[in-house]
Amino acid sequence: MNIAMLLDMVADAAGDRRAVGKATYAELRDQARAVAAHLTGRGARRLVLAGLNTDAIPAMVFGAAQARVPFTAVNYRLADDRLRDILGRAAPAVVVADEQTRPRVEGVAGLDFATEAELLAPTAAEPGDGGSDVAIALFTSGTTGTPKLVLLRHHNLVSYILSTVDFLSAGEDEAALVSVPQYHIAGMAAVLSNVYLGRRLVYLPQFDARRWVELAEAERITHAMIVPTMLGRILDVLAETGTTLPHLRHLSYGGGRMPTPVVERAMRLLPEVGFVNAYGLTETSSTIALLGPDDHRAAAASADAAVRARLGSVGRAVPGVEIEIRDADGAVLPAGEVGEVFVRGDQVAGEYEGADARDEQGWFRTNDNGRLDADGYLFIEGRADDVIVRGGENMSPGEIEDVLFRHPAVAEVAVVGVPDVEWGETVAAAVVFHKGRKAEPDELRAWVKERLRSSRAPSIVVERDALPYSETGKLLRRVLRAELAAVPADRG
Repeated sequence: MNIAMLLDMVADAAGDRRAVGKATYAELRDQARAVAAHLTGRGARRLVLAGLNTDAIPAMVFGAAQARVPFTAVNYRLADDRLRDILGRAAPAVVVADEQTRPRVEGVAGLDFATEAELLAPTAAEPGDGGSDVAIALFTSGTTGTPKLVLLRHHNLVSYILSTVDFLSAGEDEAALVSVPQYHIAGMAAVLSNVYLGRRLVYLPQFDARRWVELAEAERITHAMIVPTMLGRILDVLAETGTTLPHLRHLSYGGGRMPTPVVERAMRLLPEVGFVNAYGLTETSSTIALLGPDDHRAAAASADAAVRARLGSVGRAVPGVEIEIRDADGAVLPAGEVGEVFVRGDQVAGEYEGADARDEQGWFRTNDNGRLDADGYLFIEGRADDVIVRGGENMSPGEIEDVLFRHPAVAEVAVVGVPDVEWGETVAAAVVFHKGRKAEPDELRAWVKERLRSSRAPSIVVERDALPYSETGKLLRRVLRAELAAVPADRG
């Protein structure tokens, strides 16, 4: 099955619905066919987007699919040398680059530049068959090494959509705001899922909290997906302006760890909105676990501590996906025990260029630590590489961050382990304070000791104006480790 089938089904059944910009679904299919024909005419082996979000993205994704060549979006915010290196790895390719990006990458061998207008222009030519089963190929963020090229085949993506989305179930008044960059798997999932739903897509070129709120209001946005760093900034704008976003029905978040207090604040400011926590990876074709609106409301209202805790979970596995928690020896752990998250299912690609990372039974290791509760709710404890080992005791940075985040002076916080002669590693915290508020390191240490234990109190506390995040909202812990490793620990 080809992902272009998803667009064909909607265009056949509801071709007069608005799809994106001024285009209807019938017109979007015509645009995709034009893209496919132009790619065939150019002998394209790949279509690459290197630039801001644009209304042409759905046509490019489905056009590449019709031509049977992979679609790839790259992080245009990378430094010139890294961006040129990645595009060199993607070559040979037809590249659509915006006016800011193109001058930075011209001269890279194997790139055939095209404009959106050229690819969308009607043509009598017919698309051919590029022969690739890879629908979308995305580079990993490379936050811990050289970026890998993840290969998502048509059957992975179609399996994900058919198992999680009901065909043409969106109302004609529904509109989805897409503000995540397209080199993030959430951007690709937004195209496929909203098209199959028959929902109108609205693109924000790049995220800005104030502009996001303005566009959501002006376009009567009903659905949106954001990463955790975006939500806090959106809530600040809503609180400042008094905007209520009366048309918004569902707000999904994912792509990073979301502090529970931020979710609680969002539910207070937007009581009519259904919140959805979606957990997934590029290698799993997006979402593999979901905490839905009813789960959010039940957890927030519960007096049962176990149920209440689920507000900090990522929910349960989506249909067709199996999740296991394993120890370092590969043994499956019972509910409540922390280990590495493994996942299996038709949507799980687990494939990189030149390597399949799944085992013989199809299981893919996520490199995330987590635990399942008795009812199958998944709690992510952080990356396996981020665990702090102090004197032989394993500590989750997220557990300490949650406690520090609840201090009234703390706006943002990140906890990492840094080398320590006595303990092997010690706990270090980088803290961003609310405007006009402060807390001394000893006060924050005491705050943690009272709620956890003394070994988890940070021996290093550094104030920062902002935390380092990647463009997709992932905390750059390696940057903090390097910075905090040079700070003397407090032995008191």
